[in-house]
Amino acid sequence: MTKMLRTIAERLSRGMVFPRRLPPNFGRGRIFVSPDAGLRFYRRNLAEGDAILFKMVDELVNPGDVVWDVGANVGLFTFASANRAGKDGKVIAIEADLWLVGLLRRSCEMLERNTNAAVTVIPAAASDSLGLATFHIAQRARSSNHLEGVGSTQAGGTRRIESIVAITLDWLLQQLPAPQVLKIDVEGMEHRVLAGASSVLSTARPLIWCEVDPLNKDEVTNILHGHDYELFYANQNPAQRQPLLRAPWETLARPRSVRSGQRNRESA
Repeated sequence: MTKMLRTIAERLSRGMVFPRRLPPNFGRGRIFVSPDAGLRFYRRNLAEGDAILFKMVDELVNPGDVVWDVGANVGLFTFASANRAGKDGKVIAIEADLWLVGLLRRSCEMLERNTNAAVTVIPAAASDSLGLATFHIAQRARSSNHLEGVGSTQAGGTRRIESIVAITLDWLLQQLPAPQVLKIDVEGMEHRVLAGASSVLSTARPLIWCEVDPLNKDEVTNILHGHDYELFYANQNPAQRQPLLRAPWETLARPRSVRSGQRNRESA
């Protein structure tokens, strides 16, 4: 019965859009969200459904930072980062779902320019090569949208298939300022995103927060260790973190060596 009620709620949520406010420590700016992207967005308190997301912004993003949000969804990480980075920072939101891109752009229009970083929304999927890709809009929440060949049972099937542009983060590095912080949440594509980010990992060396599907943990681990990153469990008290041999579901990756001129931002 619970499953049936959830299915009905998900179907009724399609196309619904609500204005919500970010938590007070991120300026309480207004953004647009939709339960079509996840039923948790019915809640007025955004932090109740995504506490780890706001925790990582609080830990990783500093004033003046450039932040790349890969798999932005409705933009909680994007707009919390914009507030934390401030007017001297910059945030790049990469999202493949054009309907969600529309929400992100509407939220950009609500930004207070004097206190928030500028946000650039890029309608594309990040991958390991440039080209066209087949994109599945999930039957359930749009947070489970995925590229052909990946994804999880959380998608509940496919409601629609679209052709979209795929880019690599190394290509993006040639177009935009290098990131100090990189967030990746791409429904099973994280290994391919990182495979297309060799220059980002070797030269920009951002702090990385990445959701890692267990099927991809070995490949993700090899890529990040190969670029001299240490791996930690993100959803843990920073004072208790120890380096891990394999990437966990919520991976925090920190470069071992800090290139000249880059701030040392290890957690206290």
